[in-house]
Amino acid sequence: MPELPEVETTIRGLEPVLKGARLSNVEARRADLRRPFPTDLRQRMTGATVKTLHRRAKYGLIDTDRGDTMIFHLGMSGRWRVDPAELLPHDHLLIVTQAGRTLALNDPRRFGSVDLWPTDALDRYPPFTAMGPEPLGPDLTGEYLLTALGGRRASIKLMLLDQKIVAGLGNIYVCEALFLARISPQTAAGRISLPRLERLVVAIRAVLLLAIEAGGSSLRDYVRPDGELGYFSKQFAVYGREGEPCGCGDLVQRYSEGGRSTFWCPKCQR
Repeated sequence: MPELPEVETTIRGLEPVLKGARLSNVEARRADLRRPFPTDLRQRMTGATVKTLHRRAKYGLIDTDRGDTMIFHLGMSGRWRVDPAELLPHDHLLIVTQAGRTLALNDPRRFGSVDLWPTDALDRYPPFTAMGPEPLGPDLTGEYLLTALGGRRASIKLMLLDQKIVAGLGNIYVCEALFLARISPQTAAGRISLPRLERLVVAIRAVLLLAIEAGGSSLRDYVRPDGELGYFSKQFAVYGREGEPCGCGDLVQRYSEGGRSTFWCPKCQR
């Protein structure tokens, strides 16, 4: 599933094509993805001008001059294709600009979604109402985590995946950040000291920024809008490396928790 760096990379790839562009046609080529497309999507988006593109957690947001924001989620396999030479069977949404550029939202598994929401009420969009702070924003601090995790007996790994604690973190980058911070993923979240939480915040930001710079991770179906693959997977310290040597010489281990695999080094992470 595309995670935060992949969505951020997607937004940055779409921006040169869409920002300031007038949309000459917006067409859903089927009735639904994971949920139905808005019935008035074409009416509300065709003729609009895109003002800004941004991200909230793992959602991409496209603001228009009509006061509407198109909110998309890439699901398990979604990606945008820029100026495709031909349309593919799983190109389920088309956006054509007045300048003649074409964007196709391709989603073979159809676990993605597209919604329209008033721009001035984005904080009331249902998936956003209970979300925690953005991991790259100023509100994620050690002090915040100390309060949010106070008394929690669940593992720090599970708590970081809780979108109510931090918005947008996924399994891959939580494993990598906990390794960088030298914190065991099995540690009870409420027992981690403030200095270690401050170190964790620094690690979360560092891992995400490195992944964004590398264009995300090419896992399964993810490809950037320009058609290139992301390369952060080549820099994984622990994720997907079970049985391989860590830099310390011990072997990376894996266990399952909450339906997800956790990769870690027991020697480095305490």
